[in-house]
Amino acid sequence: MELNTRTHSLGIPPSSEKDWAKEDEEDFFLLDPDRKRDVLPQPFRMINKLVMQVFDSAMETIERREMLREAQKLKVQPKKCFPTAEFQVTERANCLAVSGKYIFVGLSVGLAAFKTCDFKDVCAWDAANTEICAIHASDLGNKCHALLAVDEMGLARLFCFYKESFLLIKILNEVKDISQRCACVEVVLSQGGDYAGILLQGNTKAWLEIYQLPKDSWLTEMEKKAGAAEELACSEKSNNSSEERPMSAIQADVKLDPPVLLLTVRPPKPITGTSFKGPLDALKEVDDGSMLGLGYNHLIKDSQWELQEAIFRSTYQEYLEAEGVIEEEIPRYAIFHFLLPSQILEGPEMKVQPDIPVGIGVHWDGNHNFCLYLLNPSPQEKADSDLKPDVVWPCAAPIACSAVSSCSRYLALAGEDGTITIWDKHLGYPLSVTAILEERFIRSIHFLCDSAAASDETCGTDPVSCGADPVCPIIQLLVLCTDSSFYLVKAPRAGKSSITLLADRPENPNLTISAVMPVLAFPSAVLIFSWDGTVSLMNTDTSQAVYCFCTPPSHAVEPCWQPVFTVDNVNCCLLLRGDEHQQQDDLVQDKATHSTIFLFDFNSYLLKEAFPKKPDLPLKPLQELQWIERCNIFLRDRFRFLPERQEVLLEMEEQEYWDYLQAQAAAMDNEREKVKGEKKQ
Repeated sequence: MELNTRTHSLGIPPSSEKDWAKEDEEDFFLLDPDRKRDVLPQPFRMINKLVMQVFDSAMETIERREMLREAQKLKVQPKKCFPTAEFQVTERANCLAVSGKYIFVGLSVGLAAFKTCDFKDVCAWDAANTEICAIHASDLGNKCHALLAVDEMGLARLFCFYKESFLLIKILNEVKDISQRCACVEVVLSQGGDYAGILLQGNTKAWLEIYQLPKDSWLTEMEKKAGAAEELACSEKSNNSSEERPMSAIQADVKLDPPVLLLTVRPPKPITGTSFKGPLDALKEVDDGSMLGLGYNHLIKDSQWELQEAIFRSTYQEYLEAEGVIEEEIPRYAIFHFLLPSQILEGPEMKVQPDIPVGIGVHWDGNHNFCLYLLNPSPQEKADSDLKPDVVWPCAAPIACSAVSSCSRYLALAGEDGTITIWDKHLGYPLSVTAILEERFIRSIHFLCDSAAASDETCGTDPVSCGADPVCPIIQLLVLCTDSSFYLVKAPRAGKSSITLLADRPENPNLTISAVMPVLAFPSAVLIFSWDGTVSLMNTDTSQAVYCFCTPPSHAVEPCWQPVFTVDNVNCCLLLRGDEHQQQDDLVQDKATHSTIFLFDFNSYLLKEAFPKKPDLPLKPLQELQWIERCNIFLRDRFRFLPERQEVLLEMEEQEYWDYLQAQAAAMDNEREKVKGEKKQ
């Protein structure tokens, strides 16, 4: 039997790792001990590499946190400020508002009013199952106040507060059929209480209603009833009667005039194909001579829209299939502002008052246009369901948010692309155009009051004089992004604007900003509320928090993601809600049945030292100014004489005006011929 035998002996193959250390090399690790990790076999080398990467990453994190901790130590620590006063409110406080000498609190069961001097409970309006979520108040004068309150069901109630008593005037969005009710999601009350606006939302639609408040008739009726009550009290006192009718009982008999619905503004409809047969039909619709509108009076047919959409879908089909097609929807949310008189909204024959609004500015979500409407529409426009704006400002990107300065002269628009435009509404031109280069979405914008504007001389109620003086040359705007980073935009009246990063996105989620509020009493001051419950006052000039408003250790700011506060710019104080810490046994119980309102008086903390008034910039001679500044001064001087020129023109008849122009033209021709004759000689 034959056997298959190997001709060569079975040997061990040579090692593939030539760099492995040999047993006889005793001095190897003494010469280079780091080579031990380099010559490890797989998979040990891969595991070692991953472990070292984790170790290096941990060390980088530790070093970065240590650097931040050391940098925080080097910073000027904000001075802690504790409340100067406090008062208790029954039930839970959901919102605050200050008007005149009273503090109005929206509670879980109605409304309550307190005095600002001693914080005594004046009166309350109780209603079962009515939780007030938002409240706005305005001083009407003569101890009378107008209030707009919205409850959790979306009902907007209009109150009149007079002689320390609430009087419900009307529920603005009340309907007989509850299934047809539309919830109120936003309310705005104009300064002075002349107008009120509410934004209503239904299941598939939304619209804006603007009301005029008959405050003069309210004051007259209230004074009449108050006089009758005093006479009745005097007669009862003379008859030795010990009973007196309270003011609330007398006001129960008062029937005040309801507000008047002025405007109903609806969101813009999607642009569709034209219904005009030719250009002449389209020109007939433009009867007001305006050049810019919402884009409805065009000559693009439905077939052209369909062809354009087909080309777009065929070109970007792969992206549309991956991300899905977003159908165009009608906007359902809007931001609106009441605007004081300016050159944009003031017509040649309009009789306006400087402190009473003449129009509103509206922009809907996802829309490029900022629309301005006059508050005195013609009867034809009032009856029209689709109200057309009087002025349209188109923007390059959809408008994310907007803001109006305290004097209502400056308007700021922030687009979804990060572009920020500051308009001088009085003169009608953009004062500044800046952009955030980082890919961040703007959450809100706020005007800051600089040193000159904080004085009574340069920032008053007159929108014509506010900001027109060249000693107040810089407009400041605080820009807050969705990632809690915020910027400072400085827009000089002459020159280039600048944008500065005040604080970047915080690494600690507890430092996320929940709300910001400028303090108009001090220049470059802004309140910052964080998720951890801290309330700090930042100086935007130095980008540092100089004060920290702290509640007592037994209380905390609740809810920290939506703090309940208000700033009283008249009395220079902050009102902040704080809740007492619950015990472990009380955590399973319902929410607190009462709240504490803490007051921080700014005058008690010497804020004027932290925010000193900056000296007014000296005026340069006209020859040393740039040509842009010289042109602005020339236009401002010409603008001051505009009312006198208008009066002269109104006094002249039309024929006399044309005769005057013809005479001026003839004189110019004679002067020209005279100059030509002199040149020939």
